[in-house]
Amino acid sequence: MDDERSTAANAQLALLLEVSGTPKPGNVDREREYDDLRFEHFMAGAVGARDGLELATEGTPVGRAFERAVAGMSQQRGGNTQFGALLLVTPLVAAATQGHLSRQGARNVVANTTVDDAVNFYRAFDHVDVAVDDPPTGMEPLDVRQGSDAEPALRDRDMTLEDVMEASATEDGIAAEWTDGFGRTFEAAHGLTQSNGPVTNRASALFLALLASEVDTFVVTQHDAETALEVRDRAQAVLDGDEDPYELAAEFIERDINPGTTADIVAGALFIALERGLSV
Repeated sequence: MDDERSTAANAQLALLLEVSGTPKPGNVDREREYDDLRFEHFMAGAVGARDGLELATEGTPVGRAFERAVAGMSQQRGGNTQFGALLLVTPLVAAATQGHLSRQGARNVVANTTVDDAVNFYRAFDHVDVAVDDPPTGMEPLDVRQGSDAEPALRDRDMTLEDVMEASATEDGIAAEWTDGFGRTFEAAHGLTQSNGPVTNRASALFLALLASEVDTFVVTQHDAETALEVRDRAQAVLDGDEDPYELAAEFIERDINPGTTADIVAGALFIALERGLSV
């Protein structure tokens, strides 16, 4: 880690670098944005998240730190800018603070979560609207869209934040990272440290590589599995030289196709790489 930059600052910088990379087909970047979700909103979201990220470096339980980061992030007019990225980065910040920024260190953070952490995770949904699927039949009391109203059900079932993530891991790419030691994120971070050029260019190249390697679960939620498969295959076509990434980016923005899970993993990878000495 840069001696002049704290762990919380690296987390904030990771959010800023992620949104600054271009092109990232379907996602807001420094050249493309939606009418109601703009580049400036992501800048403000990263600034607002800083207090919660600082809490994670001070030993505050990860659920509370995440909820505070989301609360701060929400203080801009675009709404949900970095919910998923913060859900990925916050436990990594905690692991780094404990001196174990590794897959095992991240697993330890997850394993040590509590019911209170789960309650605070749900409270984060009080601050912003997050696109999620309907819960399975019988699981309605645990619908995350209930926000803090779900607290009695969480406590009745004695569900930790690890338990919550395990329940969603097959449908949600960020929850899957939580239950698998953040494998894709650490692998992506290694790729960043081995590449060359401006970090924002490396981040956009990583985005395309990740998008081509696996279906983006947010696209499945936002649209459907067929659209997500199309997105994956067309990202591969960009890598193969058969499609222009800038044209694809414009098309996905027009179609409101937003591969948000992939962007979240890029943010997490940037944080790990910065902590490991990636120079900016």
